[in-house]
Amino acid sequence: MAKRDYYDVLGLARDAADADVKKAYRRLAMKFHPDRNPEDPSAEAKFKEASEAYEVLSDATKKSAYDQFGHAGVDPNGMGARGAGGGSFSDIFSDVFGDIFGGGGGRSSVARGSDLRYTLELELEKAVGGDTVEIRVPVLAECEECDGSGARKGTQAIPCTDCGGAGQIRVSQGFFSLQQTCPRCRGAGSVIKDPCRSCGGSGRVERRKTLSVKIPPGVDTGDRIRLSGEGEPGHNGGPAGDLYVQVAVREHKIFTRDGRDLFCEVPISIADAVLGGELEVPTLAGRVKLKIPAETQTGRMFRLRGKGVAPVRGGGTGDLLCRVVVETPVKLTSEQKAMFEQLRTILRAGGEAHSPKETSWFKGVVDFFDGLKS
Repeated sequence: MAKRDYYDVLGLARDAADADVKKAYRRLAMKFHPDRNPEDPSAEAKFKEASEAYEVLSDATKKSAYDQFGHAGVDPNGMGARGAGGGSFSDIFSDVFGDIFGGGGGRSSVARGSDLRYTLELELEKAVGGDTVEIRVPVLAECEECDGSGARKGTQAIPCTDCGGAGQIRVSQGFFSLQQTCPRCRGAGSVIKDPCRSCGGSGRVERRKTLSVKIPPGVDTGDRIRLSGEGEPGHNGGPAGDLYVQVAVREHKIFTRDGRDLFCEVPISIADAVLGGELEVPTLAGRVKLKIPAETQTGRMFRLRGKGVAPVRGGGTGDLLCRVVVETPVKLTSEQKAMFEQLRTILRAGGEAHSPKETSWFKGVVDFFDGLKS
């Protein structure tokens, strides 16, 4: 198979500057490095292709020969490792990302940006039915004033005098000599004498950006939605981190959720509890009829199948469980109280037949105290 044009491999114009060549290779190398893509067999080939292109285009002599004669102008047999240089693809990668491998001079740290987390509060209806919402998140973006260098416009960082620009210093401890990160430049190999006023020398400023988040139906508190590449930008060309939107469902006035099921309490009058009746109860999809049988007791549970939640991870829709609570009348008139007095007299005359639970409970109390006396 014919080799691709090296400029096409790196996505560059033929008049690209040396800094652009290095930046393009850094981006591709980070993207296709085999250690970052263990399950993608094509990544290693793309990584080697980018490294080969960088090896030629970063060398003035080889670049000149390539520009005049194409691939024939450079020794293709020598490119299996590092052409005339005799190194390897990992050597090329180390030249560009020397801080990762701990060598070289004046290295800048290349790293993936940090992941961010954003807590999104949702109403139960939106969590169950799904929605698309916009959020505004604070992020650290590259400072436009200094182009991310951290140095005041018109100036630049200078080599660190403690480490000579290497980013590391050698410390002797007895017979041993250890190499560690330079404490003055923190491994950057350079220090900023005149920091940018906009970012204070950090190279980044806080910005807010608006993102559209698609909420899948059925999410619940604790679920996370990943927005790839929407986290903090990487350092010196490294990939951006991700943004994790964490869902928090607000407390609902009527319903309580437990997985795929919903619960609610339905107050009914003492007359409906005794005589039975038909009530309208709410669901997230609208109102439905609930038939209350005669002699219904407080705490009885009614199940409305399919009126719950369809979970985000699949599975059948849950149910709505309605717990009946018999409400005791309040603020009665004298006439109403007299009617209840009359009713109480009638019910007591009927004994156990009308109040089996009450009768059974009092019998248990009597037996308990009799046992204490004996």
